[in-house]
Amino acid sequence: MELLHLKSLDLKDKKVFIRCDFNVPMDEFGNISDDRRIRSAVTTINYCLDQDCAVILASHLGRPQGQMIEKYSLAPVARRLQQLLKRHVELASDVVGKDAMKRTKELPRHEVLLLENLRYEAGETTNDEKLSKKLASMAEFYINDAFGVSHRAHSSVYGITKFFDDSHKAAGFLLEREINFFAKLINDPVRPFAAIVGGSKVSGKLEALVNLLPKVDKIFIGGGMAFTFLKQMGYNIGASLVEDDLLEEAQKIMDEAKKLGVKFYLPVDVIAAEKFAANAVSKIVTAQEIPDNWMGLDIGPATVRLYREGLNDVQTILWNGPMGVYEMDKFARGSSKIAHYVADSYATTVVGGGDTADLVQRIGVDEEISFISTGGGASLELLEGKVLPGVEPLLIKER
Repeated sequence: MELLHLKSLDLKDKKVFIRCDFNVPMDEFGNISDDRRIRSAVTTINYCLDQDCAVILASHLGRPQGQMIEKYSLAPVARRLQQLLKRHVELASDVVGKDAMKRTKELPRHEVLLLENLRYEAGETTNDEKLSKKLASMAEFYINDAFGVSHRAHSSVYGITKFFDDSHKAAGFLLEREINFFAKLINDPVRPFAAIVGGSKVSGKLEALVNLLPKVDKIFIGGGMAFTFLKQMGYNIGASLVEDDLLEEAQKIMDEAKKLGVKFYLPVDVIAAEKFAANAVSKIVTAQEIPDNWMGLDIGPATVRLYREGLNDVQTILWNGPMGVYEMDKFARGSSKIAHYVADSYATTVVGGGDTADLVQRIGVDEEISFISTGGGASLELLEGKVLPGVEPLLIKER
């Protein structure tokens, strides 16, 4: 799977439209709390500017659902970009309105224009062809560097590509790196290869688990999804989160793991509480004996030790999904301890974006991880063996 290369395009004196993923978290004062996604786009932007072209940047932020809502404005992103690029970044007041169209038409080379939030246009998420055509009319070249939304068939990600032939579109450096990294991880990992899979539901990770089973040597299950497996094994899981309609699927996954010789780890103890609250009474209980009205909200200390022992000899670790409700300190210890262990490991360590990326950044071990993906949903679909809608039009067609 080879992508159309940015370096093969002749961008001199042209306008280049770069779809980025600047969907960054903000605090209550509107300050960016994690700028990793903005920093990740800088290499592609600077390369294009070095080719003597004008650059138009586009991204979404949050879910304004077609409304121009001030708290979803990209103004803070424009300010952060100016600091990182060390040059002025113009911000249009709309997406494809008069202001954006006038500014793109007059944009001189070496200048950067950021369009307002793409999702201010309702047609963005419905892959509206008229919107795609308007966006495409702004530039001679299209670059997708937004891995985090490449699993969405949206106007600026998928629809827009139809208006550029193969010599006028390409993948940005970030997108290319993500795709190539996951391809190597799935098809040619250094063994033993372990996957740590957490999060709240089996349904969200079912296809990824099925696709990973033939490729890994060990799977470690954590988070709310573990209770569906534990219930299927006949354990008393109390009031813990469970997907009763997926009990059979859980059994199939455990049977397939056994058949393939994949070691399948489940929690042996959990931190349980009567309710999900910071002031809730909590205690350590075995996975078999969670009291009737209590719910498991984190893996327990014995599980942490078991998982650390199991991870001791692995050479590649893929982690997607936290081990518990890490947003609340009371139930974050299991995730935190696993994060520290993974960070200290000599293995190649890969974090699949989303909540897990947020977790390792909160704990402060993100610098110790070999590779942190910028897209949770997109990386999950790659693990499911899918070709992403935003990537498919950028593949070099085999003759």
